[in-house]
Amino acid sequence: MILASIGFLQISLADILDILLLGVIIFLMFRWLRGSSAMSIFVAIVSLYLIRVLTGAFNMRLMTAIMDMILDVGVLAIIVIFQPEIRKFLIRLGNRYMNNAQGRAILDKIFGRQKGNMGAREEVNDLTEACRRMSEDKTGALIVIAHKTPLDDIIGTGDRIDAGIHRRLIMNLFFKNSPLHDGALVISGDRIIAARCTLPITERKNIPASYGMRHKAAIGITEETDADAVVVSEETGKISFVKNGNVTPIQNINELKLLLNTSLGE
Repeated sequence: MILASIGFLQISLADILDILLLGVIIFLMFRWLRGSSAMSIFVAIVSLYLIRVLTGAFNMRLMTAIMDMILDVGVLAIIVIFQPEIRKFLIRLGNRYMNNAQGRAILDKIFGRQKGNMGAREEVNDLTEACRRMSEDKTGALIVIAHKTPLDDIIGTGDRIDAGIHRRLIMNLFFKNSPLHDGALVISGDRIIAARCTLPITERKNIPASYGMRHKAAIGITEETDADAVVVSEETGKISFVKNGNVTPIQNINELKLLLNTSLGE
């Protein structure tokens, strides 16, 4: 259906929808890559494409041929260059399905996954009390609380424990002379699954300079998955709760309990 004509140019409803869809995709990609090291590469690729459009419009045959050769290998180059970002995008798509109760139930039935819930008051109290004591002693800690996204790859980088959630166990694991104190502790359901796990580090450039590697790792894992993280700073003893890449400083232990109970109830 033709909506308007400008000289030889005819504009249809499909053309408008095409432009709007392209605009939405570019906006989402810009917002997705903003603050990451891939942003400058994305701008460069868009610039090359605009140059190709202009050279074609002005009938610059040599430049058009060169730009065509560059863009012909562009798809492969994009896959290689943006591999981490593509992986994050696919993980987020998967997380949306996993967050759907019906979809989650189907997957659990297929793969036979069943686990307890850390929502019990005693387990949350043990976790928060361990964080309080480690904060007082300035013992560094990084605890990841899994939700719907499986963390098998992360767990595989550490040492499996498979134990109940107890404050003394958590404190002993992060004791500075413990062989398992480096890395992250992973909790899934009502169990401590593994310790000394390696987490992905965020690529964001706009995080405060005061954040150390524990905070960057906590931001990274919560950006890529639906897991939450609790960080105890070794330098200051301050506790932080991290969700969806956002860091919330904890003023008192009751605030941490509230955040954990709220998150676990979602």
